[in-house]
Amino acid sequence: MGDVDVGLDEIKRILPHRSPFLFVDRVVELEENKRILALRELRPEEPHFEGHFPGEAIMPGVLITEALAQTAGLLHGLSAMKSGKAPAPGQLFYLARADMKWTSPVRPGETLMLEARLVRSMGALFAFRVRAFTRQREVAAGSLTIAEAQEKKQGGPHGERI
Repeated sequence: MGDVDVGLDEIKRILPHRSPFLFVDRVVELEENKRILALRELRPEEPHFEGHFPGEAIMPGVLITEALAQTAGLLHGLSAMKSGKAPAPGQLFYLARADMKWTSPVRPGETLMLEARLVRSMGALFAFRVRAFTRQREVAAGSLTIAEAQEKKQGGPHGERI
């Protein structure tokens, strides 16, 4: 297992997301083109906690899924970067999720650990098994697919980029 310490500056070179929609704080393990482990410190002042739910704040499952998609994108981007072929920010898109299960609530003050494993690569599509957990329990697991945007070649109907 490759222990690493990738912080926000490097994460922002790969992901186009910014606060309040960037849900990965740090990458702590990386096995190129295989597996990644990232962390998110859940801060009480995050806007989604205010309304989900007042007096009993929990992180919405869709945001946990988004954090996992960002983690999968980081596995792809960091692996590509090491081989000199990193996609430009904004070129990776969360495409689909399957069999995602949310099994336990996550509250402000907890550390969310985000793991993605590359299962299959099909051209510009990448399938991952993902899971989110805290130190005490697994909170979500399922499958995600991300896509890398391909530049259109000149001479098409409009000749523009995606």
